[in-house]
Amino acid sequence: MNKWMNNFFQLDKYETTLKREVMAGLIGYFAIVYIIAVNSLILSEAGIPLEAAILATIFISFAGCFLMGFWANMPILLVPGMGVNALFSYTMVQSMGLSWPEALAVVLVSGLIFVFIAFSRFAKTLSESIPQSLKEAITVGLGLFLMLIGLEKGGIVEKGTNSIVALGDLGNPAVLATVLTFLIAIILFIRNVPGNFLITVVAGTLIAWAFGLLDAQSNNTSQLSIREYMDVFGSMSFDRLFSITFWIAVFSLTMVLVFENVGLVHGHTNFINRPDGFSRAFQATSVSAMLSGLFGTSPTVATVESSASMAAGGRTGMTAITTGFLFLLSIFFIPVIKLIPSSAIAPILIIIGGLMLQNIRNLDLKDLSESFPAFLIIALIPFTYSIADGMAAGFILYPILKVGIGRAREVSFTLYIIASLFLVNFVVHVIG
Repeated sequence: MNKWMNNFFQLDKYETTLKREVMAGLIGYFAIVYIIAVNSLILSEAGIPLEAAILATIFISFAGCFLMGFWANMPILLVPGMGVNALFSYTMVQSMGLSWPEALAVVLVSGLIFVFIAFSRFAKTLSESIPQSLKEAITVGLGLFLMLIGLEKGGIVEKGTNSIVALGDLGNPAVLATVLTFLIAIILFIRNVPGNFLITVVAGTLIAWAFGLLDAQSNNTSQLSIREYMDVFGSMSFDRLFSITFWIAVFSLTMVLVFENVGLVHGHTNFINRPDGFSRAFQATSVSAMLSGLFGTSPTVATVESSASMAAGGRTGMTAITTGFLFLLSIFFIPVIKLIPSSAIAPILIIIGGLMLQNIRNLDLKDLSESFPAFLIIALIPFTYSIADGMAAGFILYPILKVGIGRAREVSFTLYIIASLFLVNFVVHVIG
């Protein structure tokens, strides 16, 4: 068995061992396992039953990591992504009015388009046509959006009259629990304590219990309902397939998936000096994102936490497979996961959002034709509570500014097409 693994995963070639790969996968699991609780709670706000959302997150994480391990032989972890799950629940369902089965259909169609791009030359063409400033702006805008969601879920801020965000009731026990949990989370994170997010979830749940915020009986944790999950699995609805809203959602999600994963996969392959692995890793990422709609969750991405596995020595797909197997074992801990309160999750959203904000340092602030469209994306994603509208504004403004200052040649033909599509998106969705 060891010889087969060595040959299949090429352990000797990448100067690693089976033990090191397994340990790296274990570390990666503890770095990312918080996603089970976080993603399922966000999905539940779209109307997906919580327990079904937990199972969907576990199963697609298992499938995604196995795909990456066996197809690409890369130590990249594929789990439901932060940011795209917010797009799923808060934009497509709550803002655009799609039902969660219709939103799952959007995920499937977007995933199919992603697969077509990943298995063709379009991946390189599309990536090269989008200015780096706009790519960075999407990441920063998503970061601000996640911070806002985290602050709202924790009760630290709340929507007041006319949707104006105001400071919440800091004397509320739930808010105090969030603040205390956040202090623990940020200290653990800055000190780079292994498994810091997992420790945060445990500590936050204990703090909520101490404040009397947990009700174990109401969570009905006594049994695991596969039947409830089967009502979600494969339940995509194509009733609105021919509506403009459906295709606006498809376009927006596809843009986010493609550009976010281009950056993530490039970063991971470069981190371990395996740029030759980009193509297959990107393909595995696209197939996993497509399968997410079938499994009943928002799309998977090449998660940032993959770097934890790589830093621990992970160099091959055995790392991802180990993490995927551990995700499957998580099914036995669902009763505990269901007890986790929002006050234990909100600080993680705030911190992840803050990490994404760091990309703003990559913007060229001296060239306003580059930075101002980026600023518009960054501001409008959280202010409009819509990733699609924020992206539309920035992508439309960019070529307009370049043409206006006589630098039209700096804009690729592909970007002019994308900007035109975003203009249709903006006109129909926002004005119409």
